Amino acid sequence: MTVLILGGTSDARRLAEALVGTNAIISLAGATRAPERLPLPTRVGGFGGKQGFQEYLEQYSISAVLDATHPFADQITTRTAQICSQLNMPYLQLLRPGWLAEPGDHWIEIRSEKDAVDHVPIGSTVFLGTGRQTLDRFANLKGRELICRQIDPPNGPFPFSGGRFLVGRPPFSVNDEVLLFSELGVDYLIVKNAGGAASRTKLTAANRLGIPVLMIARPPRGNWQIVETVDAALEWVRTL
Repeated sequence: MTVLILGGTSDARRLAEALVGTNAIISLAGATRAPERLPLPTRVGGFGGKQGFQEYLEQYSISAVLDATHPFADQITTRTAQICSQLNMPYLQLLRPGWLAEPGDHWIEIRSEKDAVDHVPIGSTVFLGTGRQTLDRFANLKGRELICRQIDPPNGPFPFSGGRFLVGRPPFSVNDEVLLFSELGVDYLIVKNAGGAASRTKLTAANRLGIPVLMIARPPRGNWQIVETVDAALEWVRTL
């Protein structure tokens, strides 16, 4: 039995490390130019749509798919779950729990990036912890200074006026984030509710500095099989 792991998260890395010595393959979308090496056979890049994905499953005799992509990769997850259902192939999504506000947090939940304009006053300095893939959705934040952090150096200028890129590779400690936000004069932090301990440090830093956080709500959960921990996902693999 060959298990295909759809990766790109720290949870996917933990799965790869635990499944060394088994018939498992991990696939990365290629969003990061130089991803850290993984201890399993690794493919990088898209599959070429639904047909390309189905052909890959057949070509490499994939028996089951373990989806450990980002909680906001909902289009990929939905497509994968549907294809596996049609093929009667075992499918599991590893979806880590979202963050919950703690004492001292000032969070404002919004449904999408475009809703941020209703909560951020003109003249504010905004730190975007949302990545570059959805950056265009903030184009309506005119009159604010936007700072978008990404892992890779940008290929071109910021896509609209009033913004700039900041290059940085995680992990970032709480103290690192406190210092950075203070130096930048951040008034608002915008993040997706991705969950996970490693990337929560920016939220703790915002709490310490009294910075309001616009928290983008997660896409609706699917009606397929979902677990919330790496251990539960590994147990699923053992039962295949």
